[in-house]
Amino acid sequence: MKIKALFLLLLINGMVLNAANTYAENIQNENSNGLAVGGSSEMNPDEVNGIILTQEQIQAAGIIVEPLQSEIIHSVVKAPGVVYFNTYKTASITPRISAQVMDCHVVLGEKVRVGQAIVTLSSVEMAEAQGALLVADQEWKRVKKLGRKQVSESRYTQADNDFSLARVKVKAYGMTDSQISEVLNSEDFSKANGMFDLVATRGGTVLSENYILGQIVEPGHELIRITNESSLWVVANVPSSTTNKIHIGNNARIYFDGQVFPSKVIQLNHALDEVTQTSGIRMAVENAHETLQPGMFVDTQIEASTKLNIFAVPESAVLRNDSGWIVMIQTESGEFKSQQVVLERVSHGRAIIRGIKEFTNDVVKASSFVRSEMAKNGIRNTSSSKAMLNK
Repeated sequence: MKIKALFLLLLINGMVLNAANTYAENIQNENSNGLAVGGSSEMNPDEVNGIILTQEQIQAAGIIVEPLQSEIIHSVVKAPGVVYFNTYKTASITPRISAQVMDCHVVLGEKVRVGQAIVTLSSVEMAEAQGALLVADQEWKRVKKLGRKQVSESRYTQADNDFSLARVKVKAYGMTDSQISEVLNSEDFSKANGMFDLVATRGGTVLSENYILGQIVEPGHELIRITNESSLWVVANVPSSTTNKIHIGNNARIYFDGQVFPSKVIQLNHALDEVTQTSGIRMAVENAHETLQPGMFVDTQIEASTKLNIFAVPESAVLRNDSGWIVMIQTESGEFKSQQVVLERVSHGRAIIRGIKEFTNDVVKASSFVRSEMAKNGIRNTSSSKAMLNK
């Protein structure tokens, strides 16, 4: 009996010792695999460095990647404004040579069309140029009729040049092509009387006139001004601190007598007014019914914009993790990774985030799929490590 009891005691001690050795070996294996004692063997998918997905996987999952762009916050700047003529749609009718005003064909406020006769002038210089044109025309017709075989090359060339120069001269003095053709077709030297018409170079309304019949006017003297009032300018003066928030192309509104006129910013005046420290903002406004008139005082509201380092993404593109919020991004190498962000707010299905660089390629659709693939990739990495240790 004593021998049997001693044998059983030795057997039990051996079993305890083997169990202790096995437990120690397991602890060593787990520590070598990077896991804390008593911890979980599952890896956090957000701790995986990243994964590469094939093009087939990307298409099948419907993954969409878009570069992030900073949000622009719009506000409104209110300022008084003044209506001005649109000088791009305004024409000044002036003579190019000294001439006498013989007749006028329009009155103030009249609507005129392009090419319509405005005023008739008479000029000694024009008479001389018209006579030279008729002489050059007859010579050129004679030479052409004879032909190159009957006249020398130099005469033929000279006649051609003289006629061309004479025609250019009367046109430069103010005659139109139709007036020149009328004189040439008549072949009547009595037509070389120095009379010619200045015509409207732009359609619109006769805005002003500055002459009397019989007056001798010099080159550059403005006889009549024509403008198209269907498009006008409004200039508003805004504080210099606000100018940098207003950009060309920004929308604006013009308010007058209870009416609202949409407009756009077309020019920023970079010179400040020394007294008011304001800068002029020019806006173009359509005035189809000619309700607005140059010189009117109006109220304006101009859209101002500020670029902030925040981004709007679909709400589903922002995922929760233990540390807060993440989005899935794609690097230049094509690898998908997670990026920690700060969630500002969610509005109408859009999440406003910050803490990420502009133009980062963000997964805006199927980001959950990318995260699950990262989790699978992490589990596969863990299984492979254990297999290696077991060997």
